[in-house]
Amino acid sequence: MKPNSSTNSQSVNSTVGGAKRPPRIPIGHWLGVLPFFVFSGLFLIGPTLNLAYRSFEGLDGGLTLNNYRQLASDTVMNAYGMSIKISLTTAILGGLIGFLVAWVVSMGGLPPRFRLITSTFSGVAANFAGVPLASAFVFTLGRVGLVTALFKAFGINLYKSGFSLYSFLGLTLVYLYFQIPLMVLTILPALDGLKREWREAAENLGATQIQYWRYVALPVLTPSILGTMILLFGNAFGAHATAYALTGGLFDLATLLIGRQISGDVLHNPGLGYAVAMGMVIIMAFSILIYSVLQRRSERWLK
Repeated sequence: MKPNSSTNSQSVNSTVGGAKRPPRIPIGHWLGVLPFFVFSGLFLIGPTLNLAYRSFEGLDGGLTLNNYRQLASDTVMNAYGMSIKISLTTAILGGLIGFLVAWVVSMGGLPPRFRLITSTFSGVAANFAGVPLASAFVFTLGRVGLVTALFKAFGINLYKSGFSLYSFLGLTLVYLYFQIPLMVLTILPALDGLKREWREAAENLGATQIQYWRYVALPVLTPSILGTMILLFGNAFGAHATAYALTGGLFDLATLLIGRQISGDVLHNPGLGYAVAMGMVIIMAFSILIYSVLQRRSERWLK
C-alpha cells in the first residue's frame, strides 16, 4: 500500500530538529477573540498607559520625576500603609470567617435550602458597596443608628465606650460586609472539589477527622484559601466609594489621597495622584500574579 504523501509531508513539516511545531490556528479562529482584545485595549491597556504617562506630568505641564520622589513622603507612605493595613485585616478576617461559613454550608449537613439562601445572599452582599453600604451602616451603627439606640436603651453607649463607625474598626466592619460573602462564593467550589474517596481512604487507614483535615484536606485547600485571601486583599485595596461615603474623604487611604490630589481644591497635584495610582497598579499586579500561581496549584487537585 502506497503511503499517503500529504500525511508524510505534514509530519515532516511539523517536526524540525526533533521538536514538534505547535499546530497552526486558522485566522478565522482569531476573529472570535478579537472583541476581547479590543475591549482590553480600550478599557485596560490604554487607560493604564495614559495613567503611566500622566504620572510624569508636573504642575507646569512638563514631564518630571518629582511625582515619584514624593511617593516616599510621610503623607503618601501613611496612606499606603493604612490601605495595606485595612486590606490585610479584612482579607484575613474575611477569609477565616468566610471559610468557616462555606465549610458549614458545604459539609455541615445542613438542608440544601440553607445553601441556596447563603449563596444568594453572598452573591448580593459581595456586590453591595459604595454609598448604599455606607448609608446602611450609618443608619445602623451611626451615632443615632438603630443598633446604637438599642444599646442605649439597655444602658450601653457604644461611642462613649470607645467604638466609632468612622474609625479603623468601623471601616473594617463595613469592609467585612462584602469581604466575607466574596470569600464564601470563591471558596465553595474548592470545598466541593474535595473528593469523597480521600476521606474514605483516610478513614480506612485509621485517620481521625482532625488528622484528615491536617494532612489531607488543608494541604489541598491551602493554595485556594491563600489565593482567595489575596483576591480579598485586592478587593479592599482598591475600594474607594465606601470609605469616601463613610468618612467624607478624611480617612487616610491611598484611594482617597488620589481623589484629593486630582480633584481637591487645597491639595491639587494631579501628577502626584496619578503616581500614587501607578503604585497601586503595581501592588495590584503583584497580588494578581501571586493569585494566579496559587490558583494553578489548587487546580491540580480538582482535575
